[in-house]
Amino acid sequence: APDPPPSPTAVASEITYRMGFFDLETQRLASEVGGWQNKHLMCVSVAVPYDSSMDAFQVYREDEIPKLIEDLQQLDIVVGFNIKQFDYKVLGAYTPFDLQQLPTIDLLELIHKQLKFRLSLDHLAHQNLGRQKAADGIQAVDWYREGQWEPLIHYCKEDVILTRDLFNLTMEKG
Repeated sequence: APDPPPSPTAVASEITYRMGFFDLETQRLASEVGGWQNKHLMCVSVAVPYDSSMDAFQVYREDEIPKLIEDLQQLDIVVGFNIKQFDYKVLGAYTPFDLQQLPTIDLLELIHKQLKFRLSLDHLAHQNLGRQKAADGIQAVDWYREGQWEPLIHYCKEDVILTRDLFNLTMEKG
């Protein structure tokens, strides 16, 4: 006799989602574009999404942003740290698409709602993962200006990894 069809519960537990963890670095600092209200003028130097379904990073430079935005739209969910108030605002200068429409989990937003204050990615990684950020946004802009792509990309990937690992820890521990 043929095998019976799987139960709906078994089928649902096998569904996998394309989760993307994302970060970007900029070409300019907020102080160089007239303040944080002008994030759209900071320009992308490098952007790195990690696609959990493929267990792979992609690296995009400024001239590849249209492809990045297409790829982000293919994900079932995008996870970032301060992604809604920073990364999407920077990317918004490159597209008419409303990035806020992407299904997004912003870890900083969730933390702020819970605690009523902000914590840095570095602090959270140190306290919860025993790791620290490799550098900061100022150093990232310096690397961009010096044409040092390898450390810039490594730094951005490391922030994506910290974000992914914090998200996974949150899912495990609540």
